[in-house]
Amino acid sequence: MFYPFRRRPALRPSSLNTIQLEQEAPIHRVDDRYLSFSIDISLIIGGQWWEGSNDSKRGLGTNRVPPLNLQHPKLNQFVSHLQPAYLRVGGSEADTIHYFCSQDAPNDKEPELSEAIWNRLLDFIKQHQLKFMFTFKYGAFDRSRHGNWNGADSAALHQHALKRGVEIDVCELGNELNAYWAFHGMRAQPKAKQLALDYQRFINQVRLMSPNSRIAGPGSAFWPLLGETIKPFSNITPTFLEQLAGQLDIVDWHYYPFQSQRSPIRTRTARLEKLLDPNSLRDFETYSNRLNQYRLAYQPQAELWTGESGSAQCGGQPKLSDRFASCFWWADQLGRGARLGQKVMIRQSLIGGDYGLIQRESLKPNPDFWVSWLWKRLMGPDVYSVSSQNPNLIVYCHGGHKRYRRTLLIINMTNQPQRVRFQNVGKAKRRFEVTGAKLTSKKLLINGVEPKFRKGKVSLKDFPKLSKLDLVSPYSISFWVFSDAQEYANSASSLDAPSPPM
Repeated sequence: MFYPFRRRPALRPSSLNTIQLEQEAPIHRVDDRYLSFSIDISLIIGGQWWEGSNDSKRGLGTNRVPPLNLQHPKLNQFVSHLQPAYLRVGGSEADTIHYFCSQDAPNDKEPELSEAIWNRLLDFIKQHQLKFMFTFKYGAFDRSRHGNWNGADSAALHQHALKRGVEIDVCELGNELNAYWAFHGMRAQPKAKQLALDYQRFINQVRLMSPNSRIAGPGSAFWPLLGETIKPFSNITPTFLEQLAGQLDIVDWHYYPFQSQRSPIRTRTARLEKLLDPNSLRDFETYSNRLNQYRLAYQPQAELWTGESGSAQCGGQPKLSDRFASCFWWADQLGRGARLGQKVMIRQSLIGGDYGLIQRESLKPNPDFWVSWLWKRLMGPDVYSVSSQNPNLIVYCHGGHKRYRRTLLIINMTNQPQRVRFQNVGKAKRRFEVTGAKLTSKKLLINGVEPKFRKGKVSLKDFPKLSKLDLVSPYSISFWVFSDAQEYANSASSLDAPSPPM
């Protein structure tokens, strides 16, 4: 068997590979907050979580954790480096939680969202000027109650946020409604037509209370190779979208390309060779295109979002999801999602679990954080069509944040260096190359230097300039910054213009 991660003798670069910009005009424009993140409700309230858990129970880890300190200086530092962004607060416990403002008394099994914790979360959002996406409780686990959702608790919680000066920018009802059978029992699974009735009540409530809020749904979970799993029992998305009388603003879905060892359902277990197999990345495109077809057919006014995604379901894979090898799927999915026209990509999670951008206990960044940091600084919202002559070189192109700039994202998941040449892209200005000492390293290098914060700050200028060679290193993720043809024209015009009179 071939294991691509084994070290091999240094190889000579292959033949020259052409990377070409297909057209001058962008093909899509993503949200300015395209790369966004979540904090799981379990961490917010101090619920069941993943670190140290060897298995899962109804979509949750088996260890209880204390509520997250949202005012920790290091956490706030990391958030400041990933702005602007949406913060999604959802997760499996979003549907079993007791709201402090509820008219009903809590039972012993319900975790509680207290008023103090809710207020701290709202203050955190205001402090960082984040856009807020919240998963309101559905929790109709008795099938006889489906189609009779009572939104009194959700209305009270929403009203409290408005009084505190926080508008919930994106509202959704229930977490992974098509996977209730897996998390809450077979009898809890709602049928699409009944769910559409509950969702319509939810839409009416939100529109009345907060007209500027947007509605997202249904947040269906898709598994690698299986999609929505049990047909026709849980593949509810197309029927739900068709039966829904009202309009959604966002059609969103959840997707993890791998499953961790904790996951009870494993269609693609997270292993190193799988993380480096380009075939593992293609299901995302298949299901994204399928969702887009549903959107166009039934909710054409809505945007398409990936509402939750991480490396591996059920907290990520220990000693893999928090290593350099995990950067490849994440870089690819960011580029692929934008190319496919998705407006927002929400990373599960900002902090916690093996799949977090930040480690919960040490508050140190995982390698994926630095790929996210580079994306934020180098990849603008305009998406361009670009092609690679070599299938082993995965390429994406965005406009830069500066005028007359484009950035190529080049992913080399092989152990061979690749020679490249560029057509119609512009003039190479600078490049940032992400590598690791080994694929299972806890740290990565940017232009050969380990990224570090100095007094809470880090800048692109902290990394040495690389020569503009035509080489892409083995096992690397590169951001190549180009100036486009318009800048040439402007520069030439300024040189040819007559000098002003003295």
